[in-house]
Amino acid sequence: MIKNRMKEFRAKYDMKQEDLAQAVGVRRETIGNLEKGKYNPSLVLAWNIARVFHVSIEDVFTVTDDELPGKNNPQQNRETPESPESLPYFT
Repeated sequence: MIKNRMKEFRAKYDMKQEDLAQAVGVRRETIGNLEKGKYNPSLVLAWNIARVFHVSIEDVFTVTDDELPGKNNPQQNRETPESPESLPYFT
C-alpha cells in the first residue's frame, strides 16, 4: 500500500483539495480519494503533486513494507541472484 502525506502538505501550504486539484490538473474528488488511500496515483500525478509542494515524491508518498518485493515471497529475498542458465526459460 502507498501511504501519503498530501493532507499534511496541503495544510502546510494552506491549500484546499480544490487548490491542489487545479494545480495538478485533476478533479477535487481525485485528491480526496488519493488522500483516503482509495487508489494510488500515476507516477506523473505523484511527481506533479510533489512538485507543487517543492519536495520529492518520496516525501509525499511512501510504500509500506507489505508491498515491497519479496515480503511475502521468500524466493525474492535471495542474497545472490541465480545464474540465467538456472532459470526455467533458459532450459
